[in-house]
Amino acid sequence: MSKFTTLVKPEELAAHLNDPDWVIVDCRHDLADTEAGARAYAGSHVPGARFAHLDKDLSGPVVPGKTGRHPLPEIDQVIDRFSRWGIDSRIQVVAYDDKGGGIAARLWWMLRWLGHPAVAVLDGGWQAWQSGGFPVTDTPPAVQQRAFIPRLQPGWTADANEVESLLRDPAYLVVDSRTPERYSGAVETIDPVAGHIPGAANFPFPSNLENGRFKSPEALKSQFEALADGKPARNTVFYCGSGVTACHNILAWAHAGLGDARLYPGSWSDWITDAGRPVANGEDSMI
Repeated sequence: MSKFTTLVKPEELAAHLNDPDWVIVDCRHDLADTEAGARAYAGSHVPGARFAHLDKDLSGPVVPGKTGRHPLPEIDQVIDRFSRWGIDSRIQVVAYDDKGGGIAARLWWMLRWLGHPAVAVLDGGWQAWQSGGFPVTDTPPAVQQRAFIPRLQPGWTADANEVESLLRDPAYLVVDSRTPERYSGAVETIDPVAGHIPGAANFPFPSNLENGRFKSPEALKSQFEALADGKPARNTVFYCGSGVTACHNILAWAHAGLGDARLYPGSWSDWITDAGRPVANGEDSMI
């Protein structure tokens, strides 16, 4: 059976709703109301979907002044969650949300980081599923637990010190995935310090979408090649506010056939925990 490794269409998912080798995960979340996703899931979800809470399942504990807002969880925590959801090496995972893939991409990235390539994001998300008239339910599924065995992929992440070093290397590209307003420092409603990492380019993750769906691989490749400006594809590190929506850019990068870009998991909210790190404002590197 061929595996889906980036995106899956609603009709493709619908054809596998009763497939025991497919696991569906609902990743809906609202940063302003962190329990909104759980309430939405309880009200209606794709049949068979488990629920993943961004803060509780896809992130580790926040240590004020030392971590970003959504640090990666400990590997043992991830093994437990994925095993409880019934994921092992044979399973095709599909993640969805209602944010254009901005949250679901975090689960997509985590599974790939841990050596599970058979994971895809539902293109168009919950909205496309509903508008397509596909079935929904409010009943949680009966889950068969399996043993998730991680195979950590080296070199997929960069910490703050490495990012600072890479910015001095002209062969590398560091990209901020937040809105232009947050990148420039004109608006900051989430983190205590406004601005961006000096030398980082800005490529807001919604630029990967058109009418709620991902652009074609060809269109994505064109926009990312313009962004990279001749730099090797592997020499790209994405960050955002807390290591979540940057995964959307990494997903789009992979869907464009450019391979695996890297993630700065702590992102801006980690960067600013050290007052000695430089901060830039303005639109000097807007794309």
